[in-house]
Amino acid sequence: MMKVEEKLFQNRYRVDAGRPHIRIKDESLCNDGCVSRACTVCCPAGCWSFEEGRIGLITDGCLECGACRVVCDTHGNVDWNYPRAGFGVLFKFG
Repeated sequence: MMKVEEKLFQNRYRVDAGRPHIRIKDESLCNDGCVSRACTVCCPAGCWSFEEGRIGLITDGCLECGACRVVCDTHGNVDWNYPRAGFGVLFKFG
């Protein structure tokens, strides 16, 4: 049986350069006002990070699950939209 990690590795992602589908509205809210930083823990693709006192977001490889916008402690500070048609994750195993 194939592990989940192996299945996820089979996915491909078509990057929409210069047009990320997730954006942080106000980084200072994440860096100074958020205690839990739940987005860095809940993201199955590891798009969110917190290093050197700053929140980081790299949308390449996003699985489009929307978990980050749901768990955001800073009341809607994540601007999340589906990628434009033809871009984003291409699931191999549905």
